[in-house]
Amino acid sequence: QVTLVESGGGLVQPGGSLRLSCAASRIIFSIMTMGWYRQAPGKQRELVATITSSRSTKYADSVKGRFTISRDNAKNTVYLQMNSLKPEDTALYYCNAHPPRGYGDDYWGQGTQVTVSS
Repeated sequence: QVTLVESGGGLVQPGGSLRLSCAASRIIFSIMTMGWYRQAPGKQRELVATITSSRSTKYADSVKGRFTISRDNAKNTVYLQMNSLKPEDTALYYCNAHPPRGYGDDYWGQGTQVTVSS
């Protein structure tokens, strides 16, 4: 069974930093486009950042210049470095694994909570 396990969330003051990790198992990690999404209370889930198998990255406009996504294929892990955090970054952050066409459906983690508050 495929599992994605997020960690690294928590409570941080505005302007602070957090690093999220997502460890994947039982998938061909290196071929996956990995992503981070978030969902705040009362809002729809939104894309935060993605990184392809060739390490091409994409970011939501709201996090550009503050967040950095990276991956370590040897560890089957994707990271999200979050700097200069704002209260509006508060959300449940989900890890996503998107396979190439023909390799099945997306996989999701259970989420890790990030709360930015003074």
